[in-house]
Amino acid sequence: MKLSKLTESIHQAILTGSDDPEIQALCYDSRRSSDGSLFFALKGQNVDGMDFIEPALESGASGIVAEEEDRGLDVPWVKVPDGRYAMSAMSDMINACPSSEMKIAGVTGTNGKTTTAFLLHNLLERGQRRCGLLGTITYKTGSNEEPPVTHTTPEAPELQFYLSEMLSNGCVAAVMEVSSHGIVQKRTAHVQFDVGIFTNLSRDHLDFHNTMNQYYEAKRGLFEQLASCDAKPKKVAVVNYDDEWGKKLIAYNEDRKLKTLSYGFGFGADYRAVDLQQTRKGTDFKIEAGSRQFRASIPFIGKFNVYNALAALVAGIGMGLNVRETVSNLADLPQIPGRLESVSEGRPFDVFVDYAHTPDALSNALLTLEKLKPRRLIVIFGCGGDRDVTKRAQMGNVAASIAHYTIITSDNPRNEPPSKIIGEIESGFEGTNYEIVEDRREAIALGVSYLLPGDILLIAGKGHETYQEISGQREDFDDRIVAGQMLSDRDHVFADMVREKREQYERDKLEREDRSRSEGEEDLRRV
Repeated sequence: MKLSKLTESIHQAILTGSDDPEIQALCYDSRRSSDGSLFFALKGQNVDGMDFIEPALESGASGIVAEEEDRGLDVPWVKVPDGRYAMSAMSDMINACPSSEMKIAGVTGTNGKTTTAFLLHNLLERGQRRCGLLGTITYKTGSNEEPPVTHTTPEAPELQFYLSEMLSNGCVAAVMEVSSHGIVQKRTAHVQFDVGIFTNLSRDHLDFHNTMNQYYEAKRGLFEQLASCDAKPKKVAVVNYDDEWGKKLIAYNEDRKLKTLSYGFGFGADYRAVDLQQTRKGTDFKIEAGSRQFRASIPFIGKFNVYNALAALVAGIGMGLNVRETVSNLADLPQIPGRLESVSEGRPFDVFVDYAHTPDALSNALLTLEKLKPRRLIVIFGCGGDRDVTKRAQMGNVAASIAHYTIITSDNPRNEPPSKIIGEIESGFEGTNYEIVEDRREAIALGVSYLLPGDILLIAGKGHETYQEISGQREDFDDRIVAGQMLSDRDHVFADMVREKREQYERDKLEREDRSRSEGEEDLRRV
C-alpha cells in the first residue's frame, strides 16, 4: 500500500518528501526493519525511537513516522500528533480492517482475564464458531502453528496481522485479553469490538497508572471504544455486578446507552450463580437468569472461577451462542494452564500451581483451597521485580493471615535484588509462620518435603510461565515441571525408605527363622 494512502487515515498527518513508497510492513523496532517497511519512532518509558531512525533506515526502512518534525533526512517523513494512534490506524488499514469481518470479544480486568478468554474461546469453538485467541498463555490464529506470545495484548502491527491471519484461516470470531497497558498505548484503538468483558479491578500496575482511579479509567477505555463503534450495531458489555468498579462501569455504560449484561452472585445481576457445591474435582452451581434457571458444572474449584465461567457464558450468549447448550458445555471445559493447576495426581496430598501475583488473586486462591479443609495449607510465593512495590507487603499479609505456613522466595526479580523484594514481602508478616528461601527451586523442594497426607501446597506467582528472569536474563523455569521433579524425587526417596524397611524386614525374618531352626536342632540334641 502506498504511504500516501496509509497517511490518509491519520488526522493532521503531514507527509514530506518527494517519494511515495510502497509500504510492505510496519515496525517500531529498528532491529525488525526491512526493505519496504515503515518505521514508527515512538517514545517509550526507557528508550526514544528517534534515536533508532538511522539503524532502521540502514536496515531498509522506506519511511519514518514520528511526532517530531522532519530531521532533514532524504526519506519520506510523516509527522503525526500521536504516534501510537497512527500506528494503530495504519496497522488496521494495511491488514484490510480484519475486525470488521469478525465477531470480536475483548476481556479486561485485573484478575481472571486469561481464564475468561480461554473459556470463551473454548465455548465458541464448541458452539461451532471457529475462533482465534490472543492472550497471556497462547496466540491461536486458526492454524496448527501458534505464534510465540510476546505480550498479553500484542502491539498494533502484530495484533492486526494476527486478526488478518485468523480471518484468512476461516475464523469467524476472536477473543483477546485487553490489558490496561494495551488500552493506554492504543494497541487496540482500531479493533472493532462486539463484546467487552470486565472481570474486576484490584490493586496492580500502579507503577504504571499511579492511582486506582487512573487504572479504572484505563480499563474503561475499552468500553468507551465499544460504545462509540457504530460499525457493530449489536455490541454488548459484560460486567461483574459484584465488583465496586464494575457497578461504576455499569452506570457509565447506561449513560452511553451501551447494552450491558451483568453477572455475579448478588441480587440484581442478570446472570446470577447460587447454591455452590465444591469438591477437589470441580464446582456445581445453579444459574438464575430472570425467570430461567440452569444447572451448571465446571471442572475447576473456586468462587473466582465461577465468576470467570459466568463471564465467558454471558459473553458467548452475547455473541450468539445457545444458552442451554453453552451451559451444558461448561462441564467439559479444559484445564487452564497455571490456574490452580493440580500437579500431584494420585498422591495423599495436593500441590497446585497458580498465577496469583496480586493480593486479591492470592487471597482468592488461598481461600478457595482453605475450603477444601486441608490438614495444613502451605504457600510458596514471591513478587516480581521492577513492578508495583506497594503490593508486596499486602501479599505477605494475605499469606500470613490465611496460610498455615509460608515460604517466601524469589519470583522474577528482573533487575532488583531478590533480597530487597523478599524483605518488603516479609514486612507484611506478623508472627513466625514463615521462612525465607531465596532460591525458588530450593523453596519448592522444601515445600514438597514438608507435605504430609491431607496437606495442600500452593505454588503461586508464575503459573504458566516457563522462565525466571534474574538480572535481566531469562532462564528456563516452570513451576509445574520443577514441582513434578521434586514430587518424583520425593516418591523415589519414599520408595527407597519402603524398600529398605522391606529388606530389613526380610533380613529380620531370616534371622528369626535361623534362630528358630538353631533352637530346634539344639532341642533335638538334648533329647
